Order: sequence, then C-alpha cells, then structure tokens
Amino acid sequence: MAFAYTSLTNLAHGNGFTLWHYVSADAKATVDAAGYFDSAADLLKVNDVVICIDSNTPTATIMVVLSNTGTVVDVSDGTAISLTDSR
Repeated sequence: MAFAYTSLTNLAHGNGFTLWHYVSADAKATVDAAGYFDSAADLLKVNDVVICIDSNTPTATIMVVLSNTGTVVDVSDGTAISLTDSR
C-alpha cells in the first residue's frame, strides 16, 4: 500500500515540535523506508515524532523524522511499543 494522508493525525504541537499518529495496514518495514512519508513533506519536520500503528498485525512503533528535504522524508527505524496483555 502507499501512504494515506488521511491516516496522519496531529496529536500535539508546540515549540517547533509535533507529535503525530499514523495508522496503516502497511508493515513497519514499509512505513519506515525513506520516501514513504514524502506526500506529507509539507507537514513533517525533522525531530517530529510519529506513533505508527500497523492495523494489520497489530503493532505500534515510535519513529522520529530524521530528514526532510522538502520532497523526501526519512524516518528512523523506530522503537517498538509492546502491545501484549498478560493479565
């Protein structure tokens, strides 16, 4: 699949920083690839944080915007958030 602009939500912003939420059925390896968020280059800034939810698995990952040339966006590989419930 491809990036879906309507699945990217601004959760909070201030002091030049934005926290985003993104939901997709795309695998983490697809979402964290350079260029995946290119359509949102006008929104995403370096050091913004994106909480990505893979609705297919489900898994959650926190990614940071590493670079944005104005047309190409690259995010970090991310840190997985545990979604287990053992109780």
